Amino acid sequence: MTKKWFRICTTVIFLLSFSLRFWGLDRFNTLVFDEVYFAQFGNNYLTNTPFFNAHPPLSQYIIGIGIWIGKYMPFWQNTVNGATGSLLSPWSYRWANALTGSLIPLIVVFITYQLSYRRSFAVLAGFFTACDGLFLVESRYALSNIYIVIFGLIGHWFLLLALEKQNTQRWFSLVIAGIGFGASIGTKWNGLWFLAGAYGMWIAAWLIRWLQTFSPPPRLPLFSYLRPFISGNHDQHKKQVITIETPLQNLTQINILQMLFFLGIIPGLMYSLIWFPHLQLDTRYGFIEVHKQILNFHLQLGGNNPSIHPYCAAWYKWPLLTRPMAYYYQTTQSFQDPLPVLGPPLPTNAAKVVYDVHAIGNPFLWWFGLAAIIFLIGMLFVKIILPGIQQRRVFIPQILSVDVWIGLYIVINYAANFIPWMKVNRCVFIYHYMCAVVFTFIALAWFVDQCLRSYYRGMRIFGLTLTFTIIAAFIFWMPIYLGLPLSLEDYHLRMWFRSWI
Repeated sequence: MTKKWFRICTTVIFLLSFSLRFWGLDRFNTLVFDEVYFAQFGNNYLTNTPFFNAHPPLSQYIIGIGIWIGKYMPFWQNTVNGATGSLLSPWSYRWANALTGSLIPLIVVFITYQLSYRRSFAVLAGFFTACDGLFLVESRYALSNIYIVIFGLIGHWFLLLALEKQNTQRWFSLVIAGIGFGASIGTKWNGLWFLAGAYGMWIAAWLIRWLQTFSPPPRLPLFSYLRPFISGNHDQHKKQVITIETPLQNLTQINILQMLFFLGIIPGLMYSLIWFPHLQLDTRYGFIEVHKQILNFHLQLGGNNPSIHPYCAAWYKWPLLTRPMAYYYQTTQSFQDPLPVLGPPLPTNAAKVVYDVHAIGNPFLWWFGLAAIIFLIGMLFVKIILPGIQQRRVFIPQILSVDVWIGLYIVINYAANFIPWMKVNRCVFIYHYMCAVVFTFIALAWFVDQCLRSYYRGMRIFGLTLTFTIIAAFIFWMPIYLGLPLSLEDYHLRMWFRSWI
């Protein structure tokens, strides 16, 4: 893929994401799902109304800034409501999220490009991210999870940028990375797992470097020994063998003191600074006490069962998408009836049209992505662990391909954002998987890119089939992502499993 087409494809991905997030953004002139908290909290900062917040406040600051800007816009004011405590248009408390969500596929493109400099791989990763339903839904309402993801991904992007730079430029990129990780934690505490993934990759790189010292010298193919002498340039051949193909190979250039400062102290300072405006507004609790209050709040939420909340979904239900949740559900008797925004749904026998906003990922994207993660784990076993088992000694081969490094990055970051939830006993929901599932999109993009670059026609057809299946699924389920009216038959056609309702 040329640079020109790379830029065109990246622009198309952004425009697709932008248009889907902004189209009909004011469709429901009310507060949808947790907008009852986050939109109201954002407005509280503008009205100087003290309140208790069960999460760090950064996302509510951004929503509040969006509301403040939205008040002065000469458009988007056709519909208003007072649900936040002030007379506001839905656009004013949603547009900041829509814009932020539109940028996430771009950040995924940039991260993926930095991993291998393969443009087709990067475009596929961004496109698959743009084709996910849960990310689309979360971007269209004043909720907080979009901000955890984008700040965590920005941290990873600048960390990768730092690895290909030196001296001052590297330090600057590492500072921005630390700020990004701190901002992710300052949105919700589980943003910490993005930072844990960065540390996990750094530790893995040092461990690989140490274990490679026990490795026998690499064996080159028979004729590779002849090529340098035929070409008359033996030194050039040696350089090609050790060419840096991914910035991840430079992770061991960062020492422990640099990691602790740039990805320890700076995120901690950023997180602490985020709290200042909130603590100025609500003076009941100091910095330490407010964290005790938040921790107690989450510890008292109860276990993962429907008696606590009908949409509680334990961690093992997330990858297979067995328990998504409805953010909004109302019914009318005809397509000509006004949009329902308040009150209980009509009786079942009277309901003819359904308005449903379902927080559900693109099923085939999630299932294929999970399969890609499992495939990468198998590849890492074969490339890293199996040689040592075969030779009955502890070592890692001296030369690891760029695809092995990509696989390590994806698997470690997926695990860092997923495994900690296995120990969480409180009621959790499908949206808690967003930080991990984005790495399955990258994994699937890597697999599809390998298929499309294959010499075998069957593999190329397989890669295209996966891609078009994801596109078809996104279009098929789009009405429940956007809250479009559906007949009862069309609604149930999209609810493939009873646990989805």
